[in-house]
Amino acid sequence: MPDEYTDVELLRAHVRGQRHAFAELLRRHNDHLWQTALRTSYTREDAADSLQDALLSAHRTAGSFRGEAEVRSWLHAIVVNACLDRIRRNKTRRAISLSPETMPEPKDERDAIAELEMSMVIDRALFTLPPEQRTALVAVDVEGYSVAEAAALLGVAEGTIKSRCARARQRLQQRLDFLRDPGNRR
Repeated sequence: MPDEYTDVELLRAHVRGQRHAFAELLRRHNDHLWQTALRTSYTREDAADSLQDALLSAHRTAGSFRGEAEVRSWLHAIVVNACLDRIRRNKTRRAISLSPETMPEPKDERDAIAELEMSMVIDRALFTLPPEQRTALVAVDVEGYSVAEAAALLGVAEGTIKSRCARARQRLQQRLDFLRDPGNRR
């Protein structure tokens, strides 16, 4: 498939039965969709399964795409919904201990290992949030969607996105308050 085709043209070509159109569409957006699944799911395995479910759903329902949003946003919403469906089906939430014994020791120097440890601490805190709050916060603060775009993606009101983000930020602030100590950020 030529690179000059738009996402909408590729999706329409797929619906018409053009063999490699959907594969090209996925090639363009695979990294974004995988990162979305990882951020929305509790485990890599759940993220992979949810992404597979979402892509199968998108492949089957491509004919129902109305063009009211970008194809990337449409795929994003399908992935998020597949992840949330899997979380609901699993009905078990991993508990992550935040006791001092399980937290990584802060490094004196800022190096690649310290960066990785900081990322892990933040990820742990992020995954203690309820899925709806985490999804809203990731969409707005990590993915950079506006509140209106996130509301459209997740199928909720803008006020709901704002309140979910506010609650999520408040919870994260409580969980990550120990980082205010400069000795814990080096």
